[in-house]
Amino acid sequence: MDFVDISKQFVSKYYPRDHLYIAGALGIFCLTLLFVPDSDKGTAVPNKTTRIAIPVGLTATSSLQIPEAKPATELALEDFVVPDKPLLEDITLWRNIEVKSGDNLSTIFSKVGLSDQALFRVLNSSDEAEVLNRLYPGYQLDFMIPDSGELEQLRVLKSPLDGYLFTRHNNNYEVERILKEAQIQQAFKVGQIADSLFMAGQREQIPAVHIMEMANIFGGVIDFILDPRTGDQFSILYDEQFLDGEFIGNGQILATQFVNQGRTFTAVRYRDEEGEVGYYSPEGESMRKAFLRSPLDVFRISSNFNPRRRHPILNTIRAHKGTDYAAPTGTPIRATSDGRVIRASRNGSFGNLVIVQHSGGFQTKYAHLSKYARGIGPGDKVRQGDIIGYVGSTGGATGPHLHYEFLVNGVHQNPRTILDKLPKAESIDPSEIDRFRQQTASLLQQFEDLNTSRLLTLNQPSAD
Repeated sequence: MDFVDISKQFVSKYYPRDHLYIAGALGIFCLTLLFVPDSDKGTAVPNKTTRIAIPVGLTATSSLQIPEAKPATELALEDFVVPDKPLLEDITLWRNIEVKSGDNLSTIFSKVGLSDQALFRVLNSSDEAEVLNRLYPGYQLDFMIPDSGELEQLRVLKSPLDGYLFTRHNNNYEVERILKEAQIQQAFKVGQIADSLFMAGQREQIPAVHIMEMANIFGGVIDFILDPRTGDQFSILYDEQFLDGEFIGNGQILATQFVNQGRTFTAVRYRDEEGEVGYYSPEGESMRKAFLRSPLDVFRISSNFNPRRRHPILNTIRAHKGTDYAAPTGTPIRATSDGRVIRASRNGSFGNLVIVQHSGGFQTKYAHLSKYARGIGPGDKVRQGDIIGYVGSTGGATGPHLHYEFLVNGVHQNPRTILDKLPKAESIDPSEIDRFRQQTASLLQQFEDLNTSRLLTLNQPSAD
């Protein structure tokens, strides 16, 4: 068998006919290309597309700009340059710290990564820096610390409306006062006693601080432990504070009314010529009596004044020379009148005891306290309604309660009956009564209209 026959057998065995057709076609195509003239030596096919450079801006405000088309041989470097703008703006973060009970300034500075040296520079920058030595829970401290790690600014807010701004200048800090004015809106709420004043106020979403303040305003004429009855009604008009449209707190009570067992008591806020603020009846009689009827606001009496009471521990007849008010540990205790603290210390079965001396030979005692209020010590002056301590069970107490005593010239008196015999606090001076009426007339009229409107609403028959 010659070479030609062997080749045919090999091709037919390993290369199918379809593959041979394809290979043949490719061969013819390659031969054809050999006869196509070179583009540099004959008529060239025109280049219908020209590459262009499109600069890309990465900032939000930049837009795409396409320059005029240039031949590829004339492209310039500036066609590829990105505009000279930072990709991201410099962002300085504020660290915000709210002062909590037990916090101190050194710990707070350390928490935000600042040294004691930075703290020292701020504290010694100005007289206003003294505010940092009197931090109270709720204060807001805002630290502006750039990448350098240095404190650039410190904002100290005692409230959303009042504070200081410390700004670094070289190695010292300049101080600016922050004073903002709130927008005031009035809120009017009414309630009805079904269980207690506090619960009735909560149902109507009245701030707890205003419930307590209302009890304090009427504390000289109503004993909120014994006097309230189911069905008693009350109303209150007070300010609410807003800053930039956001609620930031409650303002003063403007007027309030309590209907107790058919007797109506109304109080209106008034600022006298000397700037003192108080609450008065529409006739100008002060609601602030010589003594509050109770040193607590809304709790129950567990043991009354009784000169022949049997002692619960000793089981002997021993006079109970005061009134016991059962209340949870920590309940605030108020001074029932103006006076001076003459004792604030431990005293045998009384436990932690506060004694306040009042003018006119009156003295009050507050026993079994869990602790004393801040700033209460011998020699300190207190105002009626000031918190002097907190309910506890120290000494010979069998449970948390306040033991309250009332003495007149050294003789114990029943605090619940003696008050009716005491002189009332001073009312509006006759020379100032016209000023009082001018200042309160429109407010009292507004308050009366709101109460009348509310009563009409309540008395309307149901649509059902």
